[in-house]
Amino acid sequence: MTGATPASSVPAWKKLSWVPGVFAVCRLPPQSPLPAFPKETLLYSATRTDREVSIVCEEAAAPAGAICEYGWRALRLAGPIPFTVTGVIAAVSAPLARARLSMFVFSTYDTDYVLVRASDAQAAREALESDGFQIEP
Repeated sequence: MTGATPASSVPAWKKLSWVPGVFAVCRLPPQSPLPAFPKETLLYSATRTDREVSIVCEEAAAPAGAICEYGWRALRLAGPIPFTVTGVIAAVSAPLARARLSMFVFSTYDTDYVLVRASDAQAAREALESDGFQIEP
């Protein structure tokens, strides 16, 4: 691992792990009902605003009729990340931006998720690891 940092000196939020699966980022009209996902689904997120409903889900579960971007891999930052910690997304996005890699980010109460194109997964790993992040397989 190039630029590796000793595990003891890496903050918890600089430790990431891949979420199994390939994901879609989808858009539905704002009045759309939220799709139901099975309880065993590893990862999905639904956000409603006055302009849209955004869904992140496994590709196979993409809602019918939605506008979707397919082919995303998800990285989960180790959490929980206290609300007092600042600059987390900036720290993750900087090496990805330098590598000219697109990303999609969403947050939960405990942590953050960073999606990168599946075709860019290895390049994202290399960019993040060279910046001191640790990524579990």
